[in-house]
Amino acid sequence: MRIINYLNNYKKKKFFIVKKKSISSLDKWIYNKNYIYHISKKFFQINGFQIKSNFYKKKSWDQPLIVQKELGILGIIKIKKNNEYKYLLQVKMEPGNINKCQLSPTVQATRSNFTKVHAGKNIPYIEFFFNNKKIKKKFKIKQTEQGLRYYNKKNYNILLEDTKKIIKKLPNFYWVNKKELQYLISRNNIINMDTLSVFSCAINKKKYDTPIINMVKILNFINNNKKKYFTLIKKISLFKLKDWTLRKNTIVNNKKNYFSIIGVSIKNNSREINKWEQPIIAQENLAFAGFITKIFNQTLHYLVSFDIKPGLKSSCLSCTVRTSDFANYKKNYDLSSFKKNVINQNFIQKKNGKLLYKKIQSDEGGRFYKSQICYSVFQLNKNHNFKTPKNYIWISHNQMINLITKKYFDIEARILFACFNLYNKNID
Repeated sequence: MRIINYLNNYKKKKFFIVKKKSISSLDKWIYNKNYIYHISKKFFQINGFQIKSNFYKKKSWDQPLIVQKELGILGIIKIKKNNEYKYLLQVKMEPGNINKCQLSPTVQATRSNFTKVHAGKNIPYIEFFFNNKKIKKKFKIKQTEQGLRYYNKKNYNILLEDTKKIIKKLPNFYWVNKKELQYLISRNNIINMDTLSVFSCAINKKKYDTPIINMVKILNFINNNKKKYFTLIKKISLFKLKDWTLRKNTIVNNKKNYFSIIGVSIKNNSREINKWEQPIIAQENLAFAGFITKIFNQTLHYLVSFDIKPGLKSSCLSCTVRTSDFANYKKNYDLSSFKKNVINQNFIQKKNGKLLYKKIQSDEGGRFYKSQICYSVFQLNKNHNFKTPKNYIWISHNQMINLITKKYFDIEARILFACFNLYNKNID
């Protein structure tokens, strides 16, 4: 496909060299026993946290989290050309990317980026995302990021439509149509996580959608679980983290759970600045996120779980099942027997139904180093009865869209929902 040739040619023209480096010697970063931070006090920090919750089997633990108080912008511009919509995506290289470069939103920037704390170049198209009357705003939704690795991190997910044909494509940008999106999402690690987050808010509703549970009962389900479960989180110094070892070159979990924190040095000729250094979250294990679906009332329904993440201030709805280590899910202490059975019987043995989607997509490469999730959707046979625990509920396609736009879903569920629907070309 033409876009693959474009990406391959881009890789040949641009260089992006990433080398691991000790976090204690990163240029312009301070690493002490309390936390890791940039000398500008901008961008992000890495802090230690003590967590207590009655939601997990393990009632308390310590871990680092990324703290980034400023809101970022994840924005896509679309246009109608030759009677079809096309989306302006940026070919972008990040230090943690699997495929070196991925298709990012038109604008993917933190406040520190677009206020040029790094003294770099201007960010293309950023001016259109600040109440520009020349372009039509389709939506602007503040969505959460990874609650297991960020502390209360949110970004604006924005979609604009250029109805006046004023946007000119710059180098390193590409107009992608629906057919190309379907092809790209059927491959591994090409569409950036942030792009998928924005697309999750833009999926089309079905003309026919008859849910088996009305929205009032779904909201009651959420509120009842909120009353039942709690999470308490307290900031502590990195030095006081239990079950973690602080070294000069890295911070690691003693039991090899969660993730590690490493440093990287970057040289390139494709970004706003040509070299920088930073800490980054590294997770070697392939994670997994899956939806079980079923047809009720001639309507596709998703089996959704109530979830609590330590880094999110509020509870959320999530996938049917998620684990940070797919290969060793049976040994996961916090994974219920129900979730383990779901993975084994449906996503591995493929019993009582069919696998509708399965591909690997990586987390955003600016903060996460080669971190990947296997995203899968499995559909149960109509005649297969499926007993679910109390913290699960069946939600129809259109209800999913309503709840995503109202900010109820975590990022893993939103991305999986986007992957599955882009694969089925369920977008304008």
